[in-house]
Amino acid sequence: MKKLLLISILIIACYAFREIVYKPYMWKKAMNTPEHRLQIGSFLFSKQTGSNGSQSTQNNYFVFKVIEINGDYVRLSVIRQLSEKGQLKSSDFSMTEETYRSLKQNIKKTTITGILRDDLYKEGADYTINDYLLNKYPSLKKSRFYYEELSKAEKNMHFPTQYFTLVYSKEKIIEKRKLIPWIINNDSKPELAKSLSQKVSLILN
Repeated sequence: MKKLLLISILIIACYAFREIVYKPYMWKKAMNTPEHRLQIGSFLFSKQTGSNGSQSTQNNYFVFKVIEINGDYVRLSVIRQLSEKGQLKSSDFSMTEETYRSLKQNIKKTTITGILRDDLYKEGADYTINDYLLNKYPSLKKSRFYYEELSKAEKNMHFPTQYFTLVYSKEKIIEKRKLIPWIINNDSKPELAKSLSQKVSLILN
């Protein structure tokens, strides 16, 4: 019995050391390398565990592109896939585990097009590939992966109450490996959310 208890304590201690000491150390070390440094154009990979509406849980997979950094504000855009004509599916707006793993291995070789938000609705696009998008963004002929690009006016973070979505703390990403969002409080002032966070598993450039 004592031997079993000792083994259990050792396992818990090793796990705690890995999570509290080793992983944070390796994360900060990686952040100082060109391949994993947080910068505009970086890709962030994140797996989130949440409820599926019943008593069980499910994993949700996200890949983001950094489209703006201003002080502690880091604005992200979700990597998605455009639907084919006449084949709009809800799954096109989510990342499957298979696609997530594939992008981890091949994102540097994958064509991902930045599309202005307004263009995603023009000429009946509605997040579906059409001739307008193919003509304006020829790279879509290679791959349907895209992210929503913002206009210069929308990227002006000196007025954070406008277009203040998917904006996270740079410090928390670097120090805590977490996506902690900036939100607007009742006084229209930005503040860090206290209860919302999502862990970052990898940054790639």
